[in-house]
Amino acid sequence: MRDYSTGSLGTAAGDLVSEGYGLGYWKSGLVFALVIAVVAFAYYRKANAVPTFWIAYIMTRPLGASLGDLVSQKHANGGIGLGTVWTSALFLTTILALVVYLSLTRTDRIESTEHV
Repeated sequence: MRDYSTGSLGTAAGDLVSEGYGLGYWKSGLVFALVIAVVAFAYYRKANAVPTFWIAYIMTRPLGASLGDLVSQKHANGGIGLGTVWTSALFLTTILALVVYLSLTRTDRIESTEHV
């Protein structure tokens, strides 16, 4: 059985900050992006890799929820108004473009200096 709690809790956190606290989708997305940036900065300043990974990973859920709502929700609700189908198509296209780019360029690969 699959556990959907992380996705649900992340979406709930994104909705709480954007709607419950009244920040709106754009500002709440910015808040979560800034938290991730602070965690990345801490990591590059030699903070422990395990907690920084998990904090950044957890923050991607509400960031995604905020950005998804920003793009999909109607103008009257504070969004851009693309709707769920076009938002899904946009996100899918972006993900596929990144995967193809990284597959072709291999810029994400770390070459081993060890010779086996």
